Amino acid sequence: MPVCVTIDEVRDALRDAERPLGAVLTMGALHGGHLALVRRARAECKTVAATIYVNPTQFGDARDLDTYPRPMQDDLRVLRREGVDVVLVPSDAEIYPEGFASWVEPGRVAERLEGEHRPGHFRGVCTVVLKLFNILGPDVSYFGQKDAQQLLVIRKMAADLALPVDIVAVPTVRERDGLAMSSRNGNLGNDERRAARVLHRALTRASDLAADGVHDADALRNAVHATLAEEPLAQVDYVSIAHPETLEELHTLDGPALASLAVRIGQTRLIDNVTLLA
Repeated sequence: MPVCVTIDEVRDALRDAERPLGAVLTMGALHGGHLALVRRARAECKTVAATIYVNPTQFGDARDLDTYPRPMQDDLRVLRREGVDVVLVPSDAEIYPEGFASWVEPGRVAERLEGEHRPGHFRGVCTVVLKLFNILGPDVSYFGQKDAQQLLVIRKMAADLALPVDIVAVPTVRERDGLAMSSRNGNLGNDERRAARVLHRALTRASDLAADGVHDADALRNAVHATLAEEPLAQVDYVSIAHPETLEELHTLDGPALASLAVRIGQTRLIDNVTLLA
């Protein structure tokens, strides 16, 4: 499994790759959610390329960037074991060389939720994803449903810019107690880890109410807030019941809706979502 550190190296490694070529873009600290992406790619593609790059331009909080886990050798062992063909592990200077000045400005779907609470986040995400697509030249790329807004933003970018890449969503992978797998889960202390279960519990409450015929979006938001309030360590950034494609907040459910939230447990910010069926 070639581990490339430059654009020229990875392009050379993929020059005669069998198609289709599948890409899995990661920031490392791999967990079961990443493995689901890799395994889906391995099952559907002749060649699988992965990236490990902690993209600084999508972090608004310098502390979050500094503390982001980087177990590089463990990650490479995992990717090798899963049969990945090529890995790109670039430096910041390789992705953002001196004088870099071109950015992707995403549209309205990027301004809500995470975009509102993390200004500039999706500008950084879209720019690095587009650059990695241009470097690797994949036919298909795989993204987790846990980052539902990111998935929407990248799909919109791919459509708007006529990128020849199919964007495939892979369902959220959860721990046995329902917590969505995330690289940030490892930052939780024991009490915080137990407290983090409240995210899934709150979303499950909304899902159950919607299934029972509660279609008033405010009532569903209130139910999520009430469940989160039961956990003293939970500090809520937002709770959303929104249209699953535009992310506009809903008044009434008349079809599928995206219930999403962002909650801080101690110093760790966690996100999660479920689709509500009216």
